[in-house]
Amino acid sequence: MGSFNLTLLKKKYFTEATLILVATIWALNFSVIKITLTEIDPFSFNALRYVFAAALLISVAKLRGFSIRIKKEHFWPVLGIGLVGNLVYQVLFIVGINYTNAANAAVILGTIPVWVALFSHFFSDEKLSTSSFTGIISAFIGVTLIIFGRKGEISDHSQTMLGDLIILLSAISWGGYTILSKKYLKIYHSVQYSGFMALVGGISLFLVGLPWLIKTDLTQLSIGGISGIVYSGLLSVGLAYLIWNRGITKIGAVKTAAYQNLVPVLGLLFGVVILSEPLTLFQYIGSVFVISGIVLARRN
Repeated sequence: MGSFNLTLLKKKYFTEATLILVATIWALNFSVIKITLTEIDPFSFNALRYVFAAALLISVAKLRGFSIRIKKEHFWPVLGIGLVGNLVYQVLFIVGINYTNAANAAVILGTIPVWVALFSHFFSDEKLSTSSFTGIISAFIGVTLIIFGRKGEISDHSQTMLGDLIILLSAISWGGYTILSKKYLKIYHSVQYSGFMALVGGISLFLVGLPWLIKTDLTQLSIGGISGIVYSGLLSVGLAYLIWNRGITKIGAVKTAAYQNLVPVLGLLFGVVILSEPLTLFQYIGSVFVISGIVLARRN
């Protein structure tokens, strides 16, 4: 009986653990991208990292025995969703982070759960409970405290405003992708769905990036630059998409998106540990709000 209960406990918290892993991967990814973009343009970077992402996701689907083919009646809607979540989101994200800094991008993308919650409440059957609503508000307050508690380290100068706006648009597009995906994740296994999405993203982003790729001398990339592309492709896109779509299936779109709020918090913590950046009192308070918000949003 004891081992049976332990198994149930592990299953219950496995999804939460994997979503925390995704938040960690994404938090590191901002710095990885900024460093890598000093060696390669954003469009070539996106195209190359999606080669790795698509290879991983399609391979996982095949190994699990899933075809990535979509039913004829679902093809065009799912293709459209794939373009929103892969082409539109990824182009906006990579262009935005190229114009702004990693810290700005991390905290602005922290608004994703807000957009998911709003879209979900108005356009799906996943309505906000009092607890979930309180959690979203708490997390959003936390992100706000993190933004305004960095002693000016997050720039609001005009040269970053365009990038900030583009990142905000990418957050909105990802929120839309998450909600639109929910319907089809009830029909297709998350692994199968992720494989098809990777194919859409791989083809579309490769075509968009092709004019830049032709002009890029890939032999000039350092080991660090190549590692950045591989990390961002295999982990930040490939593994993360598998876990994200599984999370939507297991615990719903709103609760899955709540874990996105960990990204700015972890980004700050990485700064303390790796870069010796001090946290202010407001940032500590903001981190508590974010974590509390995730706990509240997770409750039924």
